[in-house]
Amino acid sequence: MINNNNNIITKMPSGFRKRTSTTDQLVRLETIVCKAFIQKQHAVAVFFDLEKAYNTTWKYGIMQDLFNAGLRGRLPLFIQDFLQNRQFWMRLGYHKSDRFDQEMGVSQGSIMSVTLFVLKINSVIKNLNPGVECSLYVDDFLICYHSRYMHIIERHLQQTLNKLQTWVDTDGFKFSESKTVCVHVCKLCTVNSASVLLLNGPPIAVVERVKFLGLIFDKQLSFILLLHYLNQKCLKALNLLRLVFSTKWGIDDKS
Repeated sequence: MINNNNNIITKMPSGFRKRTSTTDQLVRLETIVCKAFIQKQHAVAVFFDLEKAYNTTWKYGIMQDLFNAGLRGRLPLFIQDFLQNRQFWMRLGYHKSDRFDQEMGVSQGSIMSVTLFVLKINSVIKNLNPGVECSLYVDDFLICYHSRYMHIIERHLQQTLNKLQTWVDTDGFKFSESKTVCVHVCKLCTVNSASVLLLNGPPIAVVERVKFLGLIFDKQLSFILLLHYLNQKCLKALNLLRLVFSTKWGIDDKS
């Protein structure tokens, strides 16, 4: 777990930190949307998909962030040696592949790698427009803005999207343009209220539902689709149990 006594990492990210979990970010998103409902406003959320974020973390960017955080002395040199000159290979049975240099990313299975990744992705919070809410759990990231007027929402979100695109271009990450989606959450009956937001050129797909941290959020925040999903998932498990424990043609009682 990450100890953040010096406030180098903002309070927003969850994951790999004490007393934080997915519940914090799920409750945060629901609170933002419910607040918009109470104030009779529109709420638009953009759910990002970072392609292989852990494996594409920029090593030089990590060292730069450590320097900007005021880290000096032998520890940065130790971390630099930890990141450099790493190789990997694959083994299938008794066969091994050739060795390859790990040019990007942090090594798997190391506690230090988790800390360095959280430090690197933490800078995404600094690229938000004032008033734009966000949620960050490891590499699951979203931004949200609510207002009575859609053109205000589009302006704030688009300005933030432009900053985030500059951030990924600078820090070595990459947003998946096909998997990044937008959801317009609203209970107001308005016409032509769908937002048009651009990410690196192409428009972001507007969907009616999205799965975030295991929960399905729909445009009405009714969670009916989530209940249907859980119902179907439980039915599959129950049907398997019925097949196994059938007294007529399943396994015998002793087994």
